[in-house]
Amino acid sequence: MFAYYIELGLRSLRRNPVLTSLMVMAIGFGVAASMTTYAVFRAVSGNPFPEKSSQLFVPQIDNWGPQSRKTGGDLPESLSYTDAMALMHAHRATKQTAIYPVGFTLVPVDPTNQPFAVKGYAAYADFFAMFDVPFQYGGGWQAADDENRANAVVISASLNQKIFAGANSVGREIQLDGRDYRIVGVLADWDPRPRFYDVNNGSGFDDAPDVFMPFSRAVDLQTETQGNNNCYGTTGQGPGWGGWLHSECVWISLWVELPDTAAVTSYRSYLDAYAADQQHAGRFRWAPNIRLSNLMQWLDREHVVPRETTVALVVALGFLLVCLVNTIGLLLAKFMRRASEIGVRRALGASRRQIYTQFLTEAAVVGIAGGLLGLVLTAFGVLGIGLVFEPEIARLAQLNIGLVGFTLLVSVAATVVAGFYPTWRASRVQPAWQLKAN
Repeated sequence: MFAYYIELGLRSLRRNPVLTSLMVMAIGFGVAASMTTYAVFRAVSGNPFPEKSSQLFVPQIDNWGPQSRKTGGDLPESLSYTDAMALMHAHRATKQTAIYPVGFTLVPVDPTNQPFAVKGYAAYADFFAMFDVPFQYGGGWQAADDENRANAVVISASLNQKIFAGANSVGREIQLDGRDYRIVGVLADWDPRPRFYDVNNGSGFDDAPDVFMPFSRAVDLQTETQGNNNCYGTTGQGPGWGGWLHSECVWISLWVELPDTAAVTSYRSYLDAYAADQQHAGRFRWAPNIRLSNLMQWLDREHVVPRETTVALVVALGFLLVCLVNTIGLLLAKFMRRASEIGVRRALGASRRQIYTQFLTEAAVVGIAGGLLGLVLTAFGVLGIGLVFEPEIARLAQLNIGLVGFTLLVSVAATVVAGFYPTWRASRVQPAWQLKAN
């Protein structure tokens, strides 16, 4: 019977091509608009590291005091050098790393090539193990290299391709700002989106870093941050590099790995105790104020999902709703024009349940047709999404198998739901009235 209902539905669609076209177009355009914006929203709001997101945390310490929040501020997003080093030296986490963005000028090995700018991060050896960073060649540096301020670097696969033609470059050297650094590892294709470990210095969707070096080496060479350097009021910054390091300016991100609830509780208690010690020492003149956020909480606090993507998704869903309302009206007109047919079927013994099944199947056929049109329009929408969103956001939207299946599912489900009221009206047709009138 289901195959028969599908055949009846196809016949009905061919019988009223104009009405059918209007319904298919309404569903197709509505689904395409919602699926295009959903593709962007899904790309920017997903969990970038689901394997360990519940074990990675960002500590925050209030080193500015409550007066900084009177102007609408929150806890500082980053840590001062003093606090970051104190937490690193305490080593209360399973793994931990301080991070800050750096930039250099790279002089190619081939003297015929021009120097060019590279960007990256100063970090600790635990960075690569914490974030499960894959390597094409070699690996990260060792903890001893952090202590010894070694001139070791890890470079990206794209940089390795650019200067070494993709060959195994472990053990070779590159020159950054006139200094030689030994390559200990070459990353595989690794560029999490958003770049969760540094969202407080950008959108998290810009180009991948080129190079990583030991944090201690970067500080020893007085390498300034390429990210945010925030200072509140008169924070007591002295002259020179040393004055900046010992000021209350915040510019360092810190990540810790805490494998279970007990470790999280212990680390939070340690942060409270540390802030209390700073208060007793006279550095903080306010009650201890700390925060420990896991990865997804941190992304939410940093508002990583652009507001325009959420607004666009809501608007697109509203447009889909309007299209569905129009589809309800069109289906109602289509079904009620067949009242005499329904009356004859009921008189011949068809139940209301069979009428429901027939007309909902017909609505599903409309939904499939609308979904196919929606897929074509979604493909064009994904290609043109850069006209609406920033390029680094737009390029994340992709028409993959998952989106294709979801688009068809939404189209069919929405059309079937829209068909409930017209089908209910069709099933209430009185056979006697139709037989007498016709």
